[in-house]
Amino acid sequence: MIRALDGSSIDGSAYTDVVNLARHSPAWLDDTVSAWSTYGLALFAVLMVVGWWRARRVNATVSVTALAVPFVVVAAFGVDAALKLLVREDRPCQSLHVATLEACPAPGDWSFPSNHTAIAIAAAIALLFVSRRLGAIAVVAAGAMAASRVWVGVHYPHDVMAGVAVGALTALLVMPAVRRSAGVLALRLTATRLRPLLAAQ
Repeated sequence: MIRALDGSSIDGSAYTDVVNLARHSPAWLDDTVSAWSTYGLALFAVLMVVGWWRARRVNATVSVTALAVPFVVVAAFGVDAALKLLVREDRPCQSLHVATLEACPAPGDWSFPSNHTAIAIAAAIALLFVSRRLGAIAVVAAGAMAASRVWVGVHYPHDVMAGVAVGALTALLVMPAVRRSAGVLALRLTATRLRPLLAAQ
């Protein structure tokens, strides 16, 4: 049997306060937050596509930077997944036995760090390297995603903070390196069948 970390001693009371607030909030608010928590990551995919489409109209170098964003997101997810297996923290809804807006994940679906948050933050920070406007929208959306994961009851606050750290560090480590080599990569890729991805015809 796998022994799992109980994170309730870290900020379990703060988690309980948020979950109780959610339980006594208007139904329309809870429904909105729940929908965002479940489906909100789709917005980041849309923003990545928009960023790439606009980049194609600038030049191939900017397009390479934009195309790197999804790879940064995948990298952040991979780091997050590895940490989940290493830390093995039980979900708060399992440890504290509270009623939550979202169904409590099954045992073994670890809580730390929040992968939704890591993905959202990685996308947001990476998008800032492509477009400040799109990145700013994504940063606000990522903050809302992080908060929603506690609101619906599937993460402790420290889970989402760790997710923020994972996503931000991954993007800040990878994107500057991509930007430095984007010119060289653009020259190589424009000589291949991938050219249509880099520049508008």
